Amino acid sequence: MSDTSLDGRKIKDMPDIATRLKRFRAASPLSFRLVAWILLFSSAFTLLASGIQIYSDYREDLSKIEQRMQVIESGYRSSLAQSLWALDQKHLQTQMDGILSLPDIEHLRLRIEPDSELVMGELPRDTDTLTHSFELIYRDDAEFRLGELTITASLHRVYDELRRRVGFILATQFLIIFVVSILILWIFRHLVTRHLADMADYTRDLSLRNLSRPLELDRPDTPAYQRDELGMVTEAINQMRERLIDDVTRRERDEAEIRKFSKAIDQSPSSVLICDRQWRIEYANRKFSQLTGNSPSEIIGKHPSSLIDPGVDSHEARQLWKSIRLQVQRVGVWQGEVNSTRKNGERYWEQLVVTPIKDNNGESTGYLILGEDISIRKRYEQQLLRQANYDILTGLPNRMLALDRLKLALAQARRDESKVGVMFLDLDNFKHINDTLGHDAGDTLLIEAARRISSCLRGTSTVARLGGDEFLVVLPGLNGPDASSQVAERILKTFAPPFMLSGQEVFVTTSIGIATFPDDSDNSGTLLQHADAAMYEAKHKGKSAYARFTPEMSEVSHERLQMESHMRKALELGEFELYFQPIVDTASGGLVAAEALLRWNNPAMGMVMPDRFIPLAEETGLIIPIGEWVVKEACQAAYCWQAMTGREISIAVNVSPRQFRDPGFTDAIMRALNDSSLRPELLELEITERLILDNSIETADILKQLDKVGIRLSVDDFGTGYSALSYLKSYPFDTLKIDKSFVQDVLKENEDASLVRAIINMAHSLGLKVVAEGVEEEDQTHFLKAEHCDYSQGYFYSRPLPEQDFIHWLETNERANLK
Repeated sequence: MSDTSLDGRKIKDMPDIATRLKRFRAASPLSFRLVAWILLFSSAFTLLASGIQIYSDYREDLSKIEQRMQVIESGYRSSLAQSLWALDQKHLQTQMDGILSLPDIEHLRLRIEPDSELVMGELPRDTDTLTHSFELIYRDDAEFRLGELTITASLHRVYDELRRRVGFILATQFLIIFVVSILILWIFRHLVTRHLADMADYTRDLSLRNLSRPLELDRPDTPAYQRDELGMVTEAINQMRERLIDDVTRRERDEAEIRKFSKAIDQSPSSVLICDRQWRIEYANRKFSQLTGNSPSEIIGKHPSSLIDPGVDSHEARQLWKSIRLQVQRVGVWQGEVNSTRKNGERYWEQLVVTPIKDNNGESTGYLILGEDISIRKRYEQQLLRQANYDILTGLPNRMLALDRLKLALAQARRDESKVGVMFLDLDNFKHINDTLGHDAGDTLLIEAARRISSCLRGTSTVARLGGDEFLVVLPGLNGPDASSQVAERILKTFAPPFMLSGQEVFVTTSIGIATFPDDSDNSGTLLQHADAAMYEAKHKGKSAYARFTPEMSEVSHERLQMESHMRKALELGEFELYFQPIVDTASGGLVAAEALLRWNNPAMGMVMPDRFIPLAEETGLIIPIGEWVVKEACQAAYCWQAMTGREISIAVNVSPRQFRDPGFTDAIMRALNDSSLRPELLELEITERLILDNSIETADILKQLDKVGIRLSVDDFGTGYSALSYLKSYPFDTLKIDKSFVQDVLKENEDASLVRAIINMAHSLGLKVVAEGVEEEDQTHFLKAEHCDYSQGYFYSRPLPEQDFIHWLETNERANLK
């Protein structure tokens, strides 16, 4: 028996575990015999069930490997045959490398007709394998057998997984058997042997100190129970108790308090360690064992520093606990976070609170250490930190982290007197791909673009995604300006191969702007502005190019920013106005419609033509409110002309692709018609060929909605794009406009004349009306009349006019009165 101090009071320890087990085995041999039989039969059943489960898992793993080989055959058979037929060794090598990189695939043997072969990987020597072969056949007008690919998969991983599962399943099952056996043992003891043990313990400990209560068994107090053997013995013992009742009562009260205290600690939701004055562990509760995997017997007598991450130097661990001890002595408490290690080697974060245990005199008799697993909270904090600094889609640093690294690179460059390259990259035509193939394809493109850019950089460089399709590259420690140009050339070269998006090959290029510290600027903000200006210069070169910053670019960039700033206020200030150009009947010269053309009259920049500000409006999204304003004003003007002349004059309005794809586009069109009271048949929307070629479900739905309400649809500038003849039948178009570049040379170039003639005949065969743009000479009108072109438009009839001048043209021009 030994004395243990928990709250300053000394109590007698219970007998140790070995002594209790001996007493229990002697008092209850039936319990152990029952447990022995349970363990025997349960173990046999467990072995059988575990064997079945392990064999099932093994067959499932083999099936997965076989399925993977079938997937390889179905996914690569056609592409391998095409590469082999085309003798594309590089593509063939890439495909086989892709197959070899799949899990468990160790060896490939490609037998090429008639007597060649290509072998990749190594055949496993120390483990079993699975093989799968399939023929490569190229089908054209006939079938050509090109060879056979044999795939060899290693079962090494399957066997390793099998061994791991065997150990895990057996350990788990036997643990369950052990727990169930203990439970049954406890039940048997609860019903029979515990009463005998209670009697023996009570009688053995009978003294003046433990007679505060009579002997009471945990069983019903009925006459039947009182008359059995246990009841008789109980009554005899209680007669002996009466002589020592006072001393026994006091002792039992103390034991009850101690048991309550012990249970409270043992069942605490926090791990609890109690150390002596020398910081040797004396006690650990159940939560500590659950948290660390260490049983109390394994850590009793050890120093708490032994539980810290073994990767931390032992001296450092001792120093940590030394500082904890000093703070506990000075302040009375220490609280902090410690990186600890579980028994299985898993690391985790723990919140610790260390306080002294003091006796009635205020002297420290030991230390209490409370611990809580905060790994989930730490992971959440790390996740928030990563989300704050990295782009979720590509995994690259985001704008905030990139700017921090740029500032660090500039500070280092100032110390080293070196240079830093800043590259601003923008993917060419990314929005068109995103709108055509969908956002999933756009995300795939951004991920692959990020990978290709990163592959061109060394370890000290940084590539970041600023947002959308814009990337930033920071090149620290450059010795000269040519180094950044070499990196730009490597990046452009990596963008030469096609991207696989939605099952098809798409060629995407990038434009790169370069600025250098300290040559172009000595601060990060200006460097970014200069790199951005250089990037726009690269786009003006024709895209898929890079440009180094020059001072002249600042003026262009400043002009662009100034134009964007003015344009954002132009609608509010009423700076936009519409010009109108007549569209006449080619045969009679009578006015049938007018095309609304947007002009911007800014007090600072003067009259700005559409080809200057429309691309910027498309890029910034301002084209949506501007386009809505154009449709609204055009409809009101057409209704006014109708009220003024008594004639219905149609109005044609150009629609940009960005405006067309806006979710509120159709509502804006219907709102303009309702506000102006103009009949839908008098409004014609001109759509570009590029928008038709998107061939998306959304495009078709919008065109059908517009056609259903009676709005006329026209294909603008036909012949300058891809001439999507097949789509003219699919979409409900009414009119086709021949681009002026073909009309102006019909009298000089036979090819242009033949092309215009063919377009007119083709359009008429599809039931479409034809408008010829750019008519400037009378002889051109004769040619168009001879070819039965329906309508004409150009300077020969009138230049685009402001609304008041166009009204005057209506009132005074004789041809405008013809029908």
